[in-house]
Amino acid sequence: MTELLRSETAPRVTTVSHPRYETPLVPRNSIASRALISVVAIMTFLASLTTGGVILVSQAAREWQSDVSREVTIQLIPKPGHDLDADTARAASVARNFPGIGAVRPYSKAESAKLLEPWLGGGLSLDDLPIPRLIVVKIARGATPDLPQLRRVLSEQVPGAMLDDHRGWIDRMRTMSGTAIGIGIVLLALMIAATVLSVTFATRGAMATNKTVIEVLHFVGAKNGFIAHNFQRHFLLLGLQGGTIGGGAALLIFLAAAGLSRWLSTTATGEQTLALFGSFSLGIGGYAAVLFQVLLIAAVTAWTSRQTVNHTLETID
Repeated sequence: MTELLRSETAPRVTTVSHPRYETPLVPRNSIASRALISVVAIMTFLASLTTGGVILVSQAAREWQSDVSREVTIQLIPKPGHDLDADTARAASVARNFPGIGAVRPYSKAESAKLLEPWLGGGLSLDDLPIPRLIVVKIARGATPDLPQLRRVLSEQVPGAMLDDHRGWIDRMRTMSGTAIGIGIVLLALMIAATVLSVTFATRGAMATNKTVIEVLHFVGAKNGFIAHNFQRHFLLLGLQGGTIGGGAALLIFLAAAGLSRWLSTTATGEQTLALFGSFSLGIGGYAAVLFQVLLIAAVTAWTSRQTVNHTLETID
């Protein structure tokens, strides 16, 4: 009974549970994080534009080479005392009767003049100008006509007719596309290197800001992998966020350019631009390449952060 009374009169000690505030090892909304997102977004945007540009140049070069390699052009320059229409008809007849030729299409004077509109405009009178007459000759599928022989026959029967097989243009186009691809690869490598350097400095800055917390965790036995994982996850999210912004902006630009090219395709300038540069449409493969590039930059960001943290923690040991 005495013990019961004593227990009832004894002061009770109550334990007050304090709320626990869990904060990440690396702050998510710091100024450095926002700056890194901007840098990654800019780098991804430029890299996506470079990748898309390389894809467009490569597609246009392949289509142009495929079309031009199956065509040759006969050009007739007006000369005094010669009936240009008669010479054009005779040259077209020679080409049609030559083995390996599939189709022959002579251009009229109006059609030849229309080809000059993108450079001279449509309001000029070209009647007094010696506009050359063109004949487009398509090679039959699977055939390999003797073009030097066709050139000799034309020179004999139609004086002044010149045959252009576009081989020089094809070689120059191949060289230009290869150069553009090489430059694009170099630019991508430089942008990835710049991204790696930016993430390295940002990681070191974040570690310097949280140096005390990292040292305490390291002192109480936290393994390097635990600390590196927190930084890796943080910078992976930053890389995904910045990459999505930059890659999405680049995709919007390509979609707008494709729509604009389709809208301008009804004009003479648009037709020439479409023939030279294509439709500005990346296609499924191009859009997939840009999306893969976004994931690649995010992965590079996370990997760079982890390597930087591990290297820094090794110096603490």
